[in-house]
Amino acid sequence: MQTPHQLYQQKLTTPAEALRLVRDGDMIVVPTGVGEPPALLTALSSQRQQFHDVKVAQILAMRKFGYFDQDSAHHVRHASLFFGGASRASGQGGWCDFIPNYFSELPGLIEQGLMPADVVFAMASPMNEQGFFSLSLAVDYTMAAIGKARAVVLEVNPHVPFAHGQCHVHVSQVTALVESGEAILEVGLPKIGTVQEAIGKYVADMIDDGSTLQIGYGGIPDAVVMQLTSKHDLGIHTEMIGDGILTLIEAGAVTNRKKTFMPGKMVATFALGSQKLYKFLHHNPMIEMHPSNFTNDPYLAAQNDNLMTINATLQIDLLGQCGSESIAHLPYSGTGGQVDFVRAGNRSRGGKSFIVLPSTAKDNTISRIVPTLTPGTHATTSKNDINYVVTEYGVAQLRGKSAKQRAQALIAIAHPDFRASLRAEANRMCVL
Repeated sequence: MQTPHQLYQQKLTTPAEALRLVRDGDMIVVPTGVGEPPALLTALSSQRQQFHDVKVAQILAMRKFGYFDQDSAHHVRHASLFFGGASRASGQGGWCDFIPNYFSELPGLIEQGLMPADVVFAMASPMNEQGFFSLSLAVDYTMAAIGKARAVVLEVNPHVPFAHGQCHVHVSQVTALVESGEAILEVGLPKIGTVQEAIGKYVADMIDDGSTLQIGYGGIPDAVVMQLTSKHDLGIHTEMIGDGILTLIEAGAVTNRKKTFMPGKMVATFALGSQKLYKFLHHNPMIEMHPSNFTNDPYLAAQNDNLMTINATLQIDLLGQCGSESIAHLPYSGTGGQVDFVRAGNRSRGGKSFIVLPSTAKDNTISRIVPTLTPGTHATTSKNDINYVVTEYGVAQLRGKSAKQRAQALIAIAHPDFRASLRAEANRMCVL
């Protein structure tokens, strides 16, 4: 019987050689964000003309590889599960695929065969003595894909931490291994201005000591975090762990003592931040990284009492319908885990779900609170799920309220310049 080290050496190859495992028509599954393997994807880009109809499925691509190219779309193209800066232009231009999804359900879609997973390309930590690698940077849907894929290729990088949780892959499960030493991409905290600070204060004032937090990505969620450093005994159950959460840990605000689900443990499915954050994950018993059908399952997340979920939207109408992922018909991001955690916050005993947004866009020329969503907008979170909506002008609590009460509450937190026109339109629509 071969040892893990012997298997490792036997499966070690180059990125170019690993591409021989890819067939025309394949779906290659790649982890979220910085979990993407740059050496493998660079090799795929350089050889993309050799393939036909190969797709690369991923949430939040970080690097604009060569296959993000209109002329290459029939060879190799991106299949977005959530758009980001690297993939947005190809989504808006129509030369990549888009697969609508709830983050919590992606592993199930793969396991049920509704979304193909022929090959996995993923970044991994160095192997331990028992032959296990850790997919610490992004567990998400990748573990499910590994269970279904014909070929699994790991890019082993010494900078990838070895984390705890359901994120380990044994060398016997791997088809090929490549090695790289490139530094893991760092993503800094978003810029926080006065509007974000004002919104953050409204939310922070409604979060009590002992609450468990889910923090989405963006300036406003991080503005909330910055105002929670004086809180006590906070817990973390989230999809993304970033430097904002690390700030709370360093301030002593996070202990996880009062969590009612997995007490003493922080839970996340992907990491996005600084080298300091990635080092924090390494062999840290305080945090576990799990697939998104665990972290984002509304039933499981809601087993945390006093779960506070904080997520951003781009636009909301007077009934409370949120368009969080497109600008009219043009895709901008994706559903991600917003709906998962809104529902989890609503189910949690003592929980609150917050949707946050500045009242305006484009230098106060456009109201983000609108009578109806702009035609073509991808509706993200429904009117039946929304509870607390927060702008820099206050908080509107919507669940249990009539359509008229909702419209009144949302107009009250709109920018003053738009309140009269919103009232007039609401009257025209027979809402007020």
